[in-house]
Amino acid sequence: MPSDAQLSSTFYDDTCPYALSTIGASIMGAVLIDPRMAASLIRLHFHDCFVQGCDASILLEDESGERTAEQNANSVRGFAVVEAAKQAVEAICPGVVSCADVLAVAARDATVAAGGPTWTVKLGRRDSPAAATRELAENDLPRDSDPLPTLISKFAKKNLNEREMVALSGARTIGQARCVMFRDRIYNSQNIDPNFATMRRSNCPQTGGDDNLAPLDEVTPTVFDNNYFRNLQNGRGLLESDSVLLSEGSTDRITVEYLNHPDTFNSDFASAMIEKNGRYRTFNWWSWVS
Repeated sequence: MPSDAQLSSTFYDDTCPYALSTIGASIMGAVLIDPRMAASLIRLHFHDCFVQGCDASILLEDESGERTAEQNANSVRGFAVVEAAKQAVEAICPGVVSCADVLAVAARDATVAAGGPTWTVKLGRRDSPAAATRELAENDLPRDSDPLPTLISKFAKKNLNEREMVALSGARTIGQARCVMFRDRIYNSQNIDPNFATMRRSNCPQTGGDDNLAPLDEVTPTVFDNNYFRNLQNGRGLLESDSVLLSEGSTDRITVEYLNHPDTFNSDFASAMIEKNGRYRTFNWWSWVS
C-alpha cells in the first residue's frame, strides 16, 4: 500500500500554479447555481475513494461498472460539474492535472462553499484507466440500511475508525435523499420521531414516488453545520444508517460530542477527509496513467 508521502500539497506549484484557484472558481460557481451540488460533489468523491481508491474511476462510464452499483445508480451526480472544472484547468495547463485530483479538490471546495471547514488537499493522484466493477462497488460501499456493526466493519476495511466514520457521516448535514432510500424507515422504524415520519410520508408514498427527494437536514439543508447530529438526537435521522449512530451503540458518545462541540466536528471532518485521500488509495499509485 502506498504512503501519503507520495502525495504533496505543492504537486502542481511548478507545472500548473493556478490549478487550485481555477478549480475553486468553477466549483464555487456551480454551488452558487445549485446549492445541492455541494453535497453531491462530496458524495461523489467519497464513493470514488471507497471503491478501488481515489482514482476518478467513478467518472468513467461503463455498463457493468461502479456507477451502476445499487448505491450509485440514479443517485450519484455532479459529473458535469467535475468535467467543467477539469476543462477549465485543461485550458491553462493541458494534460497536467488528473481528474482524481480535480475531484478531490472539488470536494474540499464544495464543503467550503456550503459553509464547512477547509483543509489542505494532497495532490498527485493518477487516474484509473477503467472503472471498478459493479460487484466490487456493491460489496465495498456502505448502504443506507446497514446496521452499525456492518458500517463499522466497512469503514475499518478502509482503515477508518469509528470516530472518522461518524465525522464523515456528518457530511449528511447537507443534501437530499430519494424516497426509495428512506421509505422503509418512515413506515416501519420504531426509533423515529412520529411527527417527522408523518411529514416525510407526505412526499414518499408506500408505492411510487421512488425519486421524490427529501432533505437530510430539514432545518439547514444547504449549510454545512452540525445540525445533522441534533437531528439524530431528536429521532429525525432520515436514513437508517443515520439513526444507528445514536442508538445505544459504540458511536453514541462521538455523536453527542459533535452535537455539543461543532468546532470539534469541523476539525475531525477535515482531518478524516485528509486521511481519506491517502487511506483509500489501496492500488499501486504508480501503475495508473493520467
